[in-house]
Amino acid sequence: MVSAKQRELSERENRDVSARVREQLARKRMSRQRLADEAKISISTLEKALNGSRPFTLATLVRLEATLGIALRPAGTDANAGGASPSASNELGGYSRAAVRWLEGDYLTLRPSFEVDGILYAYRTEILWEDTHLAFREAERLDAPYSQKGVVSVPNKSGHIYLHTNEHGQMRLAILGRPSVTGEMYGLLTTLLAGPGSQLLPVSVPLALIPRTSAPAASFGRISESDANFKSYRDHLDRVLARGFARLIEQ
Repeated sequence: MVSAKQRELSERENRDVSARVREQLARKRMSRQRLADEAKISISTLEKALNGSRPFTLATLVRLEATLGIALRPAGTDANAGGASPSASNELGGYSRAAVRWLEGDYLTLRPSFEVDGILYAYRTEILWEDTHLAFREAERLDAPYSQKGVVSVPNKSGHIYLHTNEHGQMRLAILGRPSVTGEMYGLLTTLLAGPGSQLLPVSVPLALIPRTSAPAASFGRISESDANFKSYRDHLDRVLARGFARLIEQ
């Protein structure tokens, strides 16, 4: 178990992290309020940590890292510091952090648009270790209130990776193949589509997760043919079915 002291930064570490967060705010042209909202922390907590009146806690750092897409924690402030590395529950595959560390990172996420034919939708997904298991969080979505977060299952038997959201029994599931040599993951997303009126319709679409290191000039939101990234994004999604990462069967 990590003590309260281990979960807080020293004064010097706190200043260093504050400087990095302010730098990212400037680079991304993001307000502190927006950062707080996307990281699911209060603006008061963020302001006090940035001005040094309250140290960053580990929980706050994890949320900020997921939102900003960078590492902020100094060496020795890992959630498992001072103890044995825990394993995920059997329901998630029983993996240890060491076994799935290669999955942690920031990914460009691609799928077809639900609203307009021929348009692609791009956003960001962060996969990170959270206490005893891998978790994922979405960001850079045009429909920010619907950004998903959930758990990651990595069972040995199927050789696939599952991103699972369960909010009050309403579920969404992404099934992805193991990463390629360059880190891309391809599969299917099954979720609900808003239909006529208040009707919700089940829908499945091709899905691609691309490491952000392979897409430094990524664009987000609705991507049309006029966007410089459209062709490469389209090529990634076409691979899902063309290369046998998944099948969509119609009767």
